[in-house]
Amino acid sequence: MNGFTIKDVENLSGIKAHTIRIWEQRYGFLKPQRTGTNIRYYSNEELRVVLNISLLNKFGYKISHINKMDQEEIREKILSLNQAEAQQERVIHDLIHTMVELEIEGFERTLDSYISRHGVERAITRIIFPFLERIGILWQTGHINPAQEHIVSNIIRQKLIRGIEGTRSLVTLDTSFLLCLPEGEHHELSLLYVYFLLKSRGAQVIYLGADLPVKDLEYVVRMKKPDYVFMHLTSPSRTFHMDKFLLNLQTRMKDQTFVISG
Repeated sequence: MNGFTIKDVENLSGIKAHTIRIWEQRYGFLKPQRTGTNIRYYSNEELRVVLNISLLNKFGYKISHINKMDQEEIREKILSLNQAEAQQERVIHDLIHTMVELEIEGFERTLDSYISRHGVERAITRIIFPFLERIGILWQTGHINPAQEHIVSNIIRQKLIRGIEGTRSLVTLDTSFLLCLPEGEHHELSLLYVYFLLKSRGAQVIYLGADLPVKDLEYVVRMKKPDYVFMHLTSPSRTFHMDKFLLNLQTRMKDQTFVISG
């Protein structure tokens, strides 16, 4: 990536663009470049600086004080933050930075460390969901390279699968769920998370994964007769029409209970 717009930096850091401009005018830690049409853009390193400064500022440090610190002192102060929320925010910032720099081992190491201390479910709700929410806008606007999206999505997918394989429940529910994504839908992370939640709570799960034609779903439903079929829509294909899809499900499997989120 060649650079981030001020709106990108606002979305990733949570600091308003107006505030970022004031910081530029008053302090020396940000020196954005400008395009030929005089639009600011920020380097990967400047994004890291804003993330670090925003974290310290959020948890009690004045900007004028932070401005006098060197990068090593800033890092030490960040590592010394004891509040649970501050530590979660630091992990999210580390994931953003390692993704931007394509530091794949660093991204995975950061995620593994949090999961080992807090478990998969807490990592998803407190780290991965907020991380994906911040960078999702950049994916949609094309300000993140698709390679970055694929890399981090697949790492998160691997962690979820590992969590699913390792989870055990002390109870067994007499309820069965079939999980799948409709044809043309390939974004599997939410479906895998639901799989993890259901399995960890003792439910019986049939997992059919992404991009499943309705005729194949109908075949499995008739064979296995699950209590519920669950689907999650993130980014279906342009040819997907919800009304037609629901009518097709109702016509083919009129006695089946469906739960569809998105």
